[in-house]
Amino acid sequence: MKEAEADTLGFVPQKDIVYNKLLPYADRLDAESNLILSKIKGNLSRAVLLREIWPGVLFWTRKLSTYMRLYGRKFSKEDHVLFIKLLYELVTIPGLEISMMQGLARLLINLLKKRELLSREDLELPWRPLYELHDRILFSKTEHLGLNWFPNSPRPRSSSKHIILKLVQRCSVENVLKTLVKSSRQYFPESATQEMLDEWRPLLCPFDVTMQRAISLFELFLPTTLPPEQHDKGFKLWFDEMISLWVSVQNLPSWEVHLVSLFARLAYDNIGYIDWDPYIPKIFTRILRSLNLPVGTSQMMVSRYVTNAYDIGHVVLWVSSLLGGPSKQTQAQLSGLFNSITSFFHPSNHGRWLMKLMRLLQRLPASVVRRLHRERYRKPSWLTPIPESHKLTEEDITNFVESMMQPVLLAMFSKTGSLDAAQALQNLALMRPELVIPPVLERTYPALETLTEPHQLTATLSCMIGVARSLVSGGQRFPEGPTHMLPLLMRALPGVDPNDFSKCMITFQFIATFVTLVPLVDCSSALHERTDLTEVEREMCSASAEFEDFVLLFMDRCFALIDSSTLEQTREETETEKMTHLESLVELGLSSTFSTILTQCSLDIFKVALVKVFNFATTNIFETRVAGRMVADMCRAASKCHPAESLKMFVPHCCNAINQIAVNEEVLNEEELDKELLWNLQLLSEVSRVDGDKILPYRSELVQILQLTLHLKCKQGYILACNLLHHILRSTVLIYPTEYCSMPGGFHQPTKDYLPIKDWGRPGDLWKLDIRWHVPSVEETSFAFYILDLILQPELQRLQRFAQGEQDMSRDDVLQSLTIIQHCMLGAGTLMAPLKGEPIPELVHSMVNLDETVLYTGIEYDASRENYRDAICSVMRKLLKYILEHSEDDTKSLFSIIKIISDLLHFKGSHKHEFDSRWKSFNLVKKSMENRLHGRKQHIRALLIDRVMLQHELRKLTVEGCQYRSIHQDLMRDLLRLSTSTYSQVRSRAQNVLFTALGTYNFCCRDQIPHVLEFLNPDNSSVTQQQFKGALYCLLGNHSGVCLGNLHDWECITLTWPAIVRSGLSTAMSLEKPSIVRLFDDLADKIHRQYETIGMDFSIPAESCVVAKQIMITGNPLPEDPVPSEEEMAEGVKRQELKNSESVEKYKQLIGDLLDCLSNKNSNMPWKFEHISIGFLSLLLRDDQQLPPPAVMFFVKSLNHDSLYVRKVAISAVAGIMKQIKRPHKKVPVSPTELCGVKELCDKVAGDRADNQWLQYNSSSLPRTQKDWDQTVFVEKTHWGYHSWPRKLMMYAPMKDQPKQNLSRDEMTEREQIIFDHFSDPVFINQFIEFLSLEDRKGKDKFSPRRFCLFKGLFRNFNDAFLPVLKPHMERLVADTHESKQRCVAEIISGLIRGCKHWSYTKVENLWEVLCPLLRIALTNITIETYADWGTCIATACESRDPRKLYWLFELLMESPVNGEGGSFVDACRLYVLQGGLAQQEWRVPELLHRLLQYLEPKLTQVYKNVRERIGSVLTYIFMIDVNLPHTQPTTSPRISDFTERILLQLKPLNEGDEEIQNHVMEENDVGVQDERTQAIKLLKTVLKWMIASAGRSFSTAVPEQLRLLPLLFKIAPVENDDSYDELKRDAKTCLSLMSQGLLYPDQIPMVLSALQEIAGSSSWHARYTVLTYLQIMVFYNLFTFMTDQKAVNDVRSLVIQLLEDEQLEVRELAATTLSGFLQCNFLSMDAPMQAHFEALCKTSLPKKRKRELSSIVDTIPSADLVRRHAGVLGLSACILSSPYDVPTWMPQLLMDLSAHLNDTQPIEMTVKKTLSNFRRTHHDNWQQHKQQFTDDQLLVLTDLLVSPCYYA
Repeated sequence: MKEAEADTLGFVPQKDIVYNKLLPYADRLDAESNLILSKIKGNLSRAVLLREIWPGVLFWTRKLSTYMRLYGRKFSKEDHVLFIKLLYELVTIPGLEISMMQGLARLLINLLKKRELLSREDLELPWRPLYELHDRILFSKTEHLGLNWFPNSPRPRSSSKHIILKLVQRCSVENVLKTLVKSSRQYFPESATQEMLDEWRPLLCPFDVTMQRAISLFELFLPTTLPPEQHDKGFKLWFDEMISLWVSVQNLPSWEVHLVSLFARLAYDNIGYIDWDPYIPKIFTRILRSLNLPVGTSQMMVSRYVTNAYDIGHVVLWVSSLLGGPSKQTQAQLSGLFNSITSFFHPSNHGRWLMKLMRLLQRLPASVVRRLHRERYRKPSWLTPIPESHKLTEEDITNFVESMMQPVLLAMFSKTGSLDAAQALQNLALMRPELVIPPVLERTYPALETLTEPHQLTATLSCMIGVARSLVSGGQRFPEGPTHMLPLLMRALPGVDPNDFSKCMITFQFIATFVTLVPLVDCSSALHERTDLTEVEREMCSASAEFEDFVLLFMDRCFALIDSSTLEQTREETETEKMTHLESLVELGLSSTFSTILTQCSLDIFKVALVKVFNFATTNIFETRVAGRMVADMCRAASKCHPAESLKMFVPHCCNAINQIAVNEEVLNEEELDKELLWNLQLLSEVSRVDGDKILPYRSELVQILQLTLHLKCKQGYILACNLLHHILRSTVLIYPTEYCSMPGGFHQPTKDYLPIKDWGRPGDLWKLDIRWHVPSVEETSFAFYILDLILQPELQRLQRFAQGEQDMSRDDVLQSLTIIQHCMLGAGTLMAPLKGEPIPELVHSMVNLDETVLYTGIEYDASRENYRDAICSVMRKLLKYILEHSEDDTKSLFSIIKIISDLLHFKGSHKHEFDSRWKSFNLVKKSMENRLHGRKQHIRALLIDRVMLQHELRKLTVEGCQYRSIHQDLMRDLLRLSTSTYSQVRSRAQNVLFTALGTYNFCCRDQIPHVLEFLNPDNSSVTQQQFKGALYCLLGNHSGVCLGNLHDWECITLTWPAIVRSGLSTAMSLEKPSIVRLFDDLADKIHRQYETIGMDFSIPAESCVVAKQIMITGNPLPEDPVPSEEEMAEGVKRQELKNSESVEKYKQLIGDLLDCLSNKNSNMPWKFEHISIGFLSLLLRDDQQLPPPAVMFFVKSLNHDSLYVRKVAISAVAGIMKQIKRPHKKVPVSPTELCGVKELCDKVAGDRADNQWLQYNSSSLPRTQKDWDQTVFVEKTHWGYHSWPRKLMMYAPMKDQPKQNLSRDEMTEREQIIFDHFSDPVFINQFIEFLSLEDRKGKDKFSPRRFCLFKGLFRNFNDAFLPVLKPHMERLVADTHESKQRCVAEIISGLIRGCKHWSYTKVENLWEVLCPLLRIALTNITIETYADWGTCIATACESRDPRKLYWLFELLMESPVNGEGGSFVDACRLYVLQGGLAQQEWRVPELLHRLLQYLEPKLTQVYKNVRERIGSVLTYIFMIDVNLPHTQPTTSPRISDFTERILLQLKPLNEGDEEIQNHVMEENDVGVQDERTQAIKLLKTVLKWMIASAGRSFSTAVPEQLRLLPLLFKIAPVENDDSYDELKRDAKTCLSLMSQGLLYPDQIPMVLSALQEIAGSSSWHARYTVLTYLQIMVFYNLFTFMTDQKAVNDVRSLVIQLLEDEQLEVRELAATTLSGFLQCNFLSMDAPMQAHFEALCKTSLPKKRKRELSSIVDTIPSADLVRRHAGVLGLSACILSSPYDVPTWMPQLLMDLSAHLNDTQPIEMTVKKTLSNFRRTHHDNWQQHKQQFTDDQLLVLTDLLVSPCYYA
């Protein structure tokens, strides 16, 4: 196959689209594709060599991606590699405009997509250019300042509804880049892993944001597909480090998700090369935790557990890659996982966790099927194969399927719908049909019988559809499958029910699915003729006799459905006459199911069906709207399958009926036609949609009917006649397959030669598809032309005369003629050659040819006949002109003309939207019936034929890069004229056609823009308001097409933007009209949303040219174009430089124009347009081109504008300008060894080491003099040096090499002078500060980062020049306690501190002399409104700054945060501010943390709640650095263990006493000495706050330390869920809940259990009760870690059983619940000894009841015997309640045991009753199945128990 192809093509294609070979004109395609490919190669290379990135490169790369859409990867391997290399070079050009980069990247992803085509030997790509690109865009340093606009990144002006849109698209750039890296990483060189580790390891500082960045870079870039012999250069370099990091992190930081994704990918790519066994329990425990399932009643959710939970996709990939292998451990844990979560799938459970569980269920089988396919069926490629030892064995698969069946069967009836379960079942049935299908059948048969539960029916049917293929094809595993087919079909028939829409639709889908797979042929005769049949085959043969009954019964049901949906029945006459949405869906379902059935029928059954349908259609008369359409559809289905037989019956009948009625002339002029005539016309028009050559025999009758009916007066009548015309034309001139049977050649051979039952469920064979194409014959084409000459010609002549004013026509006549023309176009559009015209020159200048490529689609245009497309076009243009002048209100005709123009431009036989919906439905059907296991396109034949047909349509619709000719120009002018006409509906329809056209023809937008802008020109006084609005809509565009107002091109923007702003002066513009105001808002909004920084640098580096040259000279087909000569290349470089300088000119001109609009001479410009203009200006800030001085002037002045919006924009803009004019500071590389003064850096461990100690804050060696300051090396970024040092650290050069400070005004540039003058002017500053300290929205304002950036820029660029002017203002503002004043001064101060980064020591010292007093005042004046702003201020000021530079600030904050001055609130605020500063410094200030802790410890007994909470939070930050991570030195910062020791001493008094610990109320007023106990209680409150706060923030939990506090917490925590408790108890409870959810290391489990055992022996029953709640959550959240430790399991079991015998009733009951929970999640199992133990306890005899008087009080303490007996009963009850949804074998006996105790004393009787009622409640749904488990005697007893006793007995 390949060789033959290689001969015709001249190369071996990589992987082309096979469907092309099945098209009827396949033999012409090789030559065509070679021609196109050589053009692409030639022109693309020429464009690169001539340095023409636009339009050349972009035009031809677009052509390449279209080529791939049409032919797949139909080029040689050399070409493939060269294309990739060329695009890789282009994508990574540093200055490339983002939108161009995105387009090229998408193509590159497509080229890299099929990774098996190119091995690592064929292609190697460097990783660094991609990393730099990724970094430049996703971590842009200038984006937040508005100097770079990326597509779809957050914008300043956008309303909330757009935010939602944005999340959907959020950074398509980001997604494109990530996908690009994913596709390229297979080809990174083998040295890449080590280089990446060296580059990013220094960023691994867990307290810093860089950690997230480093881990996500590792996840994205690390290659994992290296061959095994290179593993030591690949994952072995990092695996141990990463996995130990993952194992030791306990609190789910945000970067853990990236690690999981990396491990999942690693496991998938290297199955069998990594030993995961030691980690498997940990993996599964974390997966279970990540599902966030609720446990117990009083559980607190930790919000980060929800937001940072693992992505199910990663989990599924990881698990499916771990399955198999020698140890089988994964499967055991997976079964454990499903056992423990099965009950959550039951439909009665519902919660936000359900979606996750359903996704897990749906994706896991699919992933395992994918893996099996990879192991067994995929063609071997260069990717590492899976070693035999680790492939999945048959046993592995069976175990996997068994472990999933129970949850899947429960999920079938879930509240979220049955789709997930159906997909899961489809994949499971591919692997093990015999395990999967029977239980589904068991649920389906009863569901088909019941009438009362429709939901159950729809659920089971949709699951049956999923397993249909596995059921019907039988196979060795499930031979009896096919025998279920007929019973299912027959029982499904009642589902065709007019009263229940969803049931009806799922039944249609069900029947259609099964019938597609099975030929409906009666094979019962084979029983006598053949002797070689198996038992199952005999059964199938005899059953197949029922097929005929099935078809007839189905038709009866359909007729009943139709009868009940006739128009008269379903609604009143007054209502709409169209079909409702539901009806049209039913119509679609009915017709497609019926046509599937007839396609699959044998001829005998078909004939019976045909007679039946014919009789039904001809004996009744239907209305044509609803029922008529359905019946006509059924008749069409019949005539499509066997046209000859059907037409013979229908055509003569209909023609006769029509002729008989139309004999009398007056009928033709009636407004309301005879129902019978309409119905026969409708029937005829549908029946004629068949194979063209079968219509030819009836041509004379049909033409006669057309001539009779096309000119009926009644609109309904002539439209039906037009349909007939359209259908006759279509069926004669189009190319299409004529049959879709499931076997080629149909089922018409006699049964002795061919047995159809062998073909049940058989996939189509791609190479023997044997498609029957309808290709128009000469006779058919001439018939079509005959009709056109006969019918179209006279209409055109009439309209022509009308348009010239020679003949009068009524509006109805015009509309009728137009309708006929339109239907002729629709029918014969394929025959009409495209419009002719001269190409329009000079739209763009290019040195490469930009021709359109023409695709052959099976039609040769006949030049000898008239080209009706041109004829229609010229008549339409004249008519349009005439109507617009004489009767513009004839909108119906205008609608029709617009439709015709649209078809003239685009219609070649099929519509885009129809194609899209067919493509969609094709994919849906493919998905629901595909076989992912065997792959290799094993679809059913009808689907494959459909796909080939879609390929043909795709070729017809491919119109990219059409040349723009004069005729298109004329038609688009007409459309523009219509788009700005009087009536809004005409406008909007014309605009939609115009937008489509704009997107079709190359560069036509440039031609149209001036014409649109003409309407907005203020000097043009003749413009009406409608034209003005129409033009604005044309600029706005629709949501999918082009937006003319914002084309990414300097030439267009320089025209449109100023025009939009100037239109404010137009006479047609009125801001009184809300619609116009809204339009301008939308337009400005859209431009802001879609604007991306437009490139100014279009250069192409020389490296790309090398690759381009190679493309010119390698491989077949060779390009015909010559390699450009030296002169041409020089010319190209010159042009490209010219283009760059032109861009800069255009940029300056645009800014000039916009400023012009704002200048004083246009003083009557409405404010709205000022705002729009300023908005546009703000988009034009860039980082590669400084803003022209006039614009700088404008923005600085606007800081004091009256309008708030303008001031906001100006603040952002000036901050950006500051960045633009910043003088760069020189950096030099420094080797870390010299810096640290150490000989050898130790790379082995992270944390506090000798070589990073000099970085830490040390008050004894702070730089307190100029000399020290200059000698100190400041490291600003917090993460450097924590994990390891980079090879080369970039540090700022010494002061003398930096740009000069304190410039005089004369030394400044013009832009700097403008800013300097304004900010030195006291009047300007007064006004500015005045505005800044105004309130914007009360209570909503926050610290503004934009203002901070502005001040930071001021002080960074101008040193302390403005400090004297600002100082008095700052002093004034600090003293004023108003919220907005405080916020303003906070913004200035943080800007000052960050801006003084490069000041000299003296200046910094002076600055702090000013700031320290200010900050002291601020901290005393702090209020509830402002404390957050001050916190942000200090945190922002300390961010990325060396602490030794800010020691003044830290010493100031540390002075005495909690001194009680100003009350408790101020204390809390000061702590907050201090915490903000210290938290930014992370690990570099251990000394300050120690000092703070020492200072706080005595204050821990603080009285006030808010201070306590704040102290708790501060403690979290103090101890945050004390982490338990691998390869990390113990920290020098404070440690939790020492602290806990000291606390426990103080808490001792609480542990000693036994009485209840009460919260003391007297604390507020009693100032005297308090006793130890009260002190301890207060201390405990603070400690609790700390433990709660740290649960969500730290990385690892200090379990051993927390355990020592456990006994105390258990003592306090309340039992009931009651919020009226005091703070202490509530906190204790929260704290326990959070601790119990923590992740435990295996070595911590024994410690926790021994603590719990100790508490279980406590005297307080509250404590014992709480132990159980703690235990439930802890075990579930660490399930698999516990289960691997047998001793721990036994300890838990004995603990629970011990508490079952507790003297307190509540504890016993909770122990029973806990036990049943553990049994239910299979943590404990119900074994014989346990059962025996309970049964023995039950038999404990109770003391005899003494005769008591009724009045005497029973002694309350229960005797020990009663307790033991109750314990036994509770144990049994726990076992029964542990399987709520099924009946295991041991259950009946236990129920009998239990029932014996029904009459015991309380509380036993109560327990028994509760258990029985619960049993009844949970088993009631499926009692029919559950009943089978019991013997008759047991059932009798049970029925007695469960039926409540009768009161009347």
